[in-house]
Amino acid sequence: MTPPQQERAAKTRAAIVRAAAEEFDLHGYAGTSTTKIVKRAGSTMGALYFHFASKDDLAKAVMSEQAEDLPGLERSEGLQHLIDLTFALGRELQRNVLLRAGVRLAIEQGSFGVQDDTAYQLWINVFKEELLAAQALGQLSEGVDPAGFARVLVGAYSGTQLLSQISTGRKDIQERIAELWSYFLPAIAPPEVVAHLGLPSATAGAAE
Repeated sequence: MTPPQQERAAKTRAAIVRAAAEEFDLHGYAGTSTTKIVKRAGSTMGALYFHFASKDDLAKAVMSEQAEDLPGLERSEGLQHLIDLTFALGRELQRNVLLRAGVRLAIEQGSFGVQDDTAYQLWINVFKEELLAAQALGQLSEGVDPAGFARVLVGAYSGTQLLSQISTGRKDIQERIAELWSYFLPAIAPPEVVAHLGLPSATAGAAE
């Protein structure tokens, strides 16, 4: 059983990370202060600095923990599961503040002197595992490298969601993801595989 003091400390840390994510999402790194974070968390400056050495340290925590509270998916297999995952991430970017803040900070990190690709590597590894599963099922065209395409997909997906954010506040992100796959699928999978894959409706799960 976890001692009450440790439980309180864990809850305090989680509240600070959540509050920081909300502030970073709204105002970016430069526009966010530790005072605003502490006020939003209903905590104290002492508690913040007990858990985090600096605002930079807290920003790194938000980036590294961006996928912590993502919901699971109903299990599909191979390429279909990867496609479903990218659409699910699109929906989460519309409504999940921790993911949104982590993504924003990963883009802004140069402004606070950080060069850390951990968040990108996380998704590269996730996508690579899905592509390896697709390869094992015979769904990838000959010559497609799961690790290489995972890097390409993360780069393309990052740009796609950023353009959607700038253009429409991510209101059209599902349409943009569908467009991305419409070009990628014929390049990585045989026609008979592509014919049996489904792209979720662009409006399914859209933010209210």
